[in-house]
Amino acid sequence: MKLIMARPQPFLLLHLLLLLCCSHMSSCRGDPGSHHHVFDIQSLLPAITCTGGSPHHDQGPHSEGSSSMRISHRLSPCSPLGGGLDDQSSTPTDLLHGDRFRVEFLQTRHKLSSSSDNNPTSSPHDMVNSIKLATLPATGGQAFGLASYVVTVGYGTPKKNQTVIFDTGSDVSWIQCKPCVNTCFRQREPLFDPSESSSYHNISCGAPECAALTSSRCSSNTCLYSVAYGDNSTTKGFLARETLTLTPSDVVENFVFGCGQNNRGLFGTTAGILGLGRGNFSLVSQTNGTFGGSFSYCLPSSSSNKTGHLTLGAVTKAANNNISYTPLNPNRETFYYLDLVGISVGGRVLPINASVFSSAGTIIDSGTVITRLPSSAYAALRSAFKSGMSAYNSTTPSSSLLDTCYDFSGINNKVMVPNIVFHFNGGADMEVDVSGILYVESASRICLAFAGNKDDTKLGIIGSVQQRNLEVVYDTRAGRVGFGPGSCA
Repeated sequence: MKLIMARPQPFLLLHLLLLLCCSHMSSCRGDPGSHHHVFDIQSLLPAITCTGGSPHHDQGPHSEGSSSMRISHRLSPCSPLGGGLDDQSSTPTDLLHGDRFRVEFLQTRHKLSSSSDNNPTSSPHDMVNSIKLATLPATGGQAFGLASYVVTVGYGTPKKNQTVIFDTGSDVSWIQCKPCVNTCFRQREPLFDPSESSSYHNISCGAPECAALTSSRCSSNTCLYSVAYGDNSTTKGFLARETLTLTPSDVVENFVFGCGQNNRGLFGTTAGILGLGRGNFSLVSQTNGTFGGSFSYCLPSSSSNKTGHLTLGAVTKAANNNISYTPLNPNRETFYYLDLVGISVGGRVLPINASVFSSAGTIIDSGTVITRLPSSAYAALRSAFKSGMSAYNSTTPSSSLLDTCYDFSGINNKVMVPNIVFHFNGGADMEVDVSGILYVESASRICLAFAGNKDDTKLGIIGSVQQRNLEVVYDTRAGRVGFGPGSCA
């Protein structure tokens, strides 16, 4: 017999009303004052087939002259890499385990960047060496690429399609290249062969691009690059220029990228990384003259049978009216730093001092899966969420990361959960979609999709799960990031 805790009569009436009003929908918000989501449990479970839309310009509320590409989650049925067919042994718990490496790496880089701000004598070389020392050993199965979103672009003339992870936490874009002098990991598509491209050129050691690259070296007057990631994954090779094809009508000439000759790590079966960070080598910076330093995306859930989009260029003026913006921190250029000032659960602002967020700092990142909050902020969110979910049976978590889980297996169709809203400096609100509130480990274990840092001093990170089905807009020229209704296909 299932025990249901009693609730005050007004809550039961509201619960019944919302369930009735949503009886023919997979999910809904209820009435404007309800501050709850009502949804069908089946909508969170993995889809089998893809019904995604067109890969190019018809996606998203974007202005003329923008360039839109289709994106999908690495393990969704819409993935060009097979929808997880190569990674059938990977489980949701595997993805969370791999996410720890990403988070610790970003927090280490943040700490070193902060130390450099306070110590002007620190050199980039010192920072790189410190980051390498802070990396963690990789373990089998938890690939960098498994929990990521991928996009297919073309390199070379004639172009060769390469499916890569797009990453707002990386600046240097790179792909694996023949002859792969040392080591290459297995990828789905054929390796890119620069000898077959008429537009490929290595960058010389005396070029300004080589001088600007942190941790560059030279070999026979050819500039070499090296990038290390948080799970001991690395890529090394030639810094080069090549023609990059985004869509049939959008081509970037002389795109600076890494042609990887020594690549090891856990990148799934992707071909490499498309860097969308704030540095000079990112795709955003290199196309600043064409697209104005603006880009946006809508991330579909990993279980979705639809695709999202990655768009370079501004949103339309009409769509801009539905976007609320918050300033980027102008003094921090390593990541996309935001000023988180509060969180609401079920329509109530949590009693968290704003200094809890400001002392640690917060970034938004496409490559991190689960949002990390200062420990005291997470404790307040968890308490409020559990209070709003007291009508449902809790269950034992399968990992220490997600510690608040529920068993909905005995419930037919509709469930109601309190909404969660992030409040940012400047009045911007980011209301988390229901697919970003809960993380499905199995039909009988669905957990609150947030985690706490070890203490309040660690960097906060807004991960990709919480960004699902939202339009996230980056306007680097204006120094702001915005949130609005999603436009996933």
